[in-house]
Order: sequence, then structure tokens, then C-alpha cells
Amino acid sequence: MSLARAGIAVTFLTQLWLFFMAADSNKGYQLPANTLWIDSIIPGKQLALKYCTSCHLFPEPSLLDKKTWVNKVLPNMGWRLGIRNKDEDPYMDIVPEERELLRNLNIYPDKPMLSNGDWKEIVQYFEREAPDEPLPQVKQNAIINQLSLFSPKPMVFDGTPLPKTTLLKLNNMSDELYVGDAENKLYIFNNKFEFKSAWNVESAPVDIDFPHNEPPRLLTVGSVSPSDQKNGRLVTFDTTFTIQTPPVNIDHLPRPVQFTYADLDMDGKQDAIVCGFGNNAGKLVWYSNCKVSAENILSNLPGARKVEVGDFNKDGRPDIIVLMTQAWEGISIWYNQGGGKFEEKKILRFHPAFGTSYFELVDFNQDGYPDILLTNGDNWDYSRINKNYHGVRIYLNDGKYNFTEKWFFPLYGASKAIARDFDNDGDQDIAAISFYNNLDNPANGFVYFSNEGNFNFKPASLPEAALGKWLTMEAGDFDHDGDTDIVIGSYFHNIEEMGSLVGSVDISSFPQLLVLTNNTVK
Repeated sequence: MSLARAGIAVTFLTQLWLFFMAADSNKGYQLPANTLWIDSIIPGKQLALKYCTSCHLFPEPSLLDKKTWVNKVLPNMGWRLGIRNKDEDPYMDIVPEERELLRNLNIYPDKPMLSNGDWKEIVQYFEREAPDEPLPQVKQNAIINQLSLFSPKPMVFDGTPLPKTTLLKLNNMSDELYVGDAENKLYIFNNKFEFKSAWNVESAPVDIDFPHNEPPRLLTVGSVSPSDQKNGRLVTFDTTFTIQTPPVNIDHLPRPVQFTYADLDMDGKQDAIVCGFGNNAGKLVWYSNCKVSAENILSNLPGARKVEVGDFNKDGRPDIIVLMTQAWEGISIWYNQGGGKFEEKKILRFHPAFGTSYFELVDFNQDGYPDILLTNGDNWDYSRINKNYHGVRIYLNDGKYNFTEKWFFPLYGASKAIARDFDNDGDQDIAAISFYNNLDNPANGFVYFSNEGNFNFKPASLPEAALGKWLTMEAGDFDHDGDTDIVIGSYFHNIEEMGSLVGSVDISSFPQLLVLTNNTVK
């Protein structure tokens, strides 16, 4: 081979290597500006990499089908880049109070960030490369529609025609189950699921904790539907009216969904850490000594979903691990530097259609380091289709808080998973629920994974799981017999959503809760 021809071959292989590197969104590789060969072969690829990765990881065209890209996702993305037709108004279907907030955030800029020609190249690229239909899920062990481990009991109360359960939390000290409803209600049941009381609250309850010798602290979301209004609140919930300590009252929270407490600044007083999910803007924030005036913002990005606290680098200071959803999906550890300062390390990153919904820290391989149990199935966006990458996952910790995916089970619309030793055999089993589940088999809205060892999990469900759309789940030994029971809560946005389930299964009533009593110990 001549030197000239050899040089051409090397150049071609180099360009080919760059192409495959660019196609791997997890590497975060940016195409150099002079890669003209790739531009000529794949028009729009370089432009898509440039503009898409300015906000989030690059979404491969195969993530969605052509129709969803062209008709749903890309039009909104165009608006966010200032691209719109003269007759298009991105604010037309937005209520006035939200419209002004969006204008202030400059979500839909008036001036385009790229030319119409470049935008057409991007649209044509996704339309050409995307599949005609959503890709199918990878075949896994079939979910057995029989589960003798649990005895199911549907619960209907308060004459509510449309289940809207937003909170399930067991108070182990009082043996009470707290149930939140989107109609601004908070119900309290005893451990036999007998009604005790009901309370009107400011907005839908989404989280609550039960500090020792103090009244509960309740988090209300402000708006269940997507909103940028700051109407959420964290407040002391005193049902006895005998409060002795100063009450907590942190308001103007941007659609908060979860909170926890820890002494982050190590001054001997508890601080509140709040996940302000928001919509287009949010707030991951902590309040020293639970005071509104002592606000410390870690991030103004939307999508903070769940936070846990632990000393992950063993330096004696409490750190924060948080799940972020929305466009900037991933999990980060905020390492405590002392003096109220934190430094972020991103430990997992996902593309913007991934749909992360929940996580737990669980030591699956018993090496002394917490692993991550994660669900991704959020489908309340512009691409409401079945996604083959939705499901339940385990990421193993290498001991230095670097995580690698070890196990994945595809489950459409997975909304939450928890790990417990449900069958009392010494290892961690998994219970998972699906909110946006595939209506071809509504019973798969709840799936129990029996741990058979070596990360082999045997999936099973039960027919009663088809009675609802499960958004919330709580576990505990309600009947005090030595095993762990489960309660799952159903939520329907509207009558139309309920009607779609009626057409799939034979249902005469829709329970708010499904109690799953564990039969391991008799």
C-alpha cells in the first residue's frame, strides 16, 4: 500500500472512530468542528450534538419512534431554542399565572438560537435515524401472575370516586398509617387499617416524618400537576395541639416532593433538606435549624426527587445523595466540605428521556458499601409511549462510590422499588410498582422479585394489582407477626385515565389502597 493510500485509510478509520465515540452519549464526547466527513455522511448529527448537549446528555434517535420525535418532542425543543412559526404561540395553552413565570425564566426565547436551516437539519436527522415504532423490551423471565407470599385486600374509604393517593407513610412509634390524597386530605389509620381521623390540609400531602417526642412534620406539594408556582410548604403537623417546641413553617417551596433532616452544619441542631421538584425551575435546598431565613441552595435545577444523608467519604461530616430527574437526570453526591459548603460529584448520568422516578441505597452484595436500587419509568412528558429502557435497576458500588449497572428488569412506567427481606431468608428481595404501566397487562403494576441469589430475581405479580395505577408504596410489619407487609396507593389523574383501565380489565370498583399481608410467618 502506498503512503498516500495508507494515509487515507488512517484518516477514514480515525473519522469512523470519532463517529462511534460521538454515538455513545455516556462518554459525553463532542465532535470537533472540522469533522467534515461525518457532516457529509450524517447531516444534522453535529448540530444535534452541539445544541442538545448544551442542556443534557445527547439523546440517541433510537430512544423514541419517528412520530414521537417529529410530532411531540422536537416541536417543544424547537420552542426552547427560539424556533417557531409565525402562527405558533408556546404560551397559548398555559394558564396566565404560569405564563408569566415561564416568560421570566425565558423558557421559550423570542430570538432563535440557531438558523431555521440548521434546525431543519436536526429534525431530519432524528426523523431519519429513529425507528418507525418504539423498540421492544429485551426478553426477561416472564412475570408469573400468581403470588402466594401476599394476601391482597383492596381498601375504599371516604366515598372518593377517583383514587388520588399521594402519600403512604407508617409511623412505627404509634402504629399509624398516614395516607395523603390530592384532594388536600390526610387520613390516619391504625395498624389494622381501621379509620382513625381525617384532616384538611393546605395542598396534597407528599411526605411526612415522625421525630421522637415531637409532632410530625408534613410536606405539602402546592400543585400535583406541573407548575412553577411556589406554593409548597413544610410545616409542623400537631394533631394533639400540645406542641412545646417552636413549630416548623417553611413556605414558598417550588413543588416539593420529599424531605429529610440532618445536622449538616454540625451545630447540634437539625436542618431540613427539601427536594423542590418544580417544573422548569426547582430547588434542592437545606435550611439551617429549619429557619426560612437560613436558606442554603445547592441547585436551582428542576427535578430533585429524593435525598438521603450519610457520611459517604468517612470524614465525619454528613453528605447528601440526591436523585435528579427532568432534563438533567442523574444521581449526585454533595460532599460536605464543612462550614455549610458542599461539593457535587455526579455518580450516575442519564439521557433526558430516561424517566428516573425513585432510588434507594441498599447493600445487595453485602460488601459494606451501599448500592443503588433505581426505577426509571416516568412518562408524564412529551413522549408518552412504551419505552424499552424503562424498568428496575441495581448499580453496584465499587467501594469508592463509582457505580456500575449490575441488573436490569424491563418494566414499563416503573415508579418505585424498595428492597426488604420479604421472605425472611436473609437476602434482599424487591417490590416494585408501575404507575405508567403497559395496559396490555395491568397486573404488572405491582411486581415482586424474589432474590434467588447471584442477582437472579424471580418476578411475580397477582391479579388484584390490576385494580389501580400505583404511585405510592409503603412497607412495614403492620400486623406484628415478624414479616414485612406492603401497602400500595392508586392515583388517577382524571376519569379518562380510569376509563382506559376499565377497557383493559373487568373492574367494578377502584380501591384507593391495596394491602398486601405477608404470609411468610404464620
